[in-house]
Amino acid sequence: MKFLLLLSILSSASAFLPPTLPPSPTLLHSDAAIEEVPSDPSPPSSPSYTCISKSEIMSEPNCLEFGSVWDPLNLSSLGSSETLAWFRHAEVKHGRVAMAAFTGWAAVGAGLHLPGDLTRSGLHFADIPKAGLAAWDAVPGIGKVQMLIFAGLVEFHDEIFQAKGFQGKESKHYLRGGTPGRNAVPGLYDPFGLSSRRSEKELARGRAVEIKNGRLA
Repeated sequence: MKFLLLLSILSSASAFLPPTLPPSPTLLHSDAAIEEVPSDPSPPSSPSYTCISKSEIMSEPNCLEFGSVWDPLNLSSLGSSETLAWFRHAEVKHGRVAMAAFTGWAAVGAGLHLPGDLTRSGLHFADIPKAGLAAWDAVPGIGKVQMLIFAGLVEFHDEIFQAKGFQGKESKHYLRGGTPGRNAVPGLYDPFGLSSRRSEKELARGRAVEIKNGRLA
């Protein structure tokens, strides 16, 4: 009787003990299963294009009249060849704008102006002052916005045509080996296609003259 009583007490006490979990199997990781990370990754491949070099850009136009290369701000020492190609492309385009502005200022100063009205409110082209800043102030705000939008569209489409090809022909972007300053918008600067009849030597001389005249303007 005492034995049965002791056995029942032990069985009831075992209910409060945590269950015993079976031992988990040991996972063995082989060296072959672990993916090794290469310690020395292969260097990135070089680009397939070659931008025009700094020496080629600085070789034209010749600046014999100054006795050295025309670079008063020493911009040629900044960045890579792509940076200098972008600088030259911007210089040519700003030179064109400066030459157009000078031509317009000279024509208005000589008394020439477009016929008709500038606005529907009765502002005539002849009413625009001859002075540059005064003429800009006389233009209504909507006219200034239209000019800025037109300039932005020219810039935007120039980049598009530079990337896709020059006027339907195979060409390279000015940062990918092409000639900086070359206009890519069809019919904008050469609507009659006169440049297509010139040799490479004549085109190079024309670019040099254009850069010098743009700097002068």
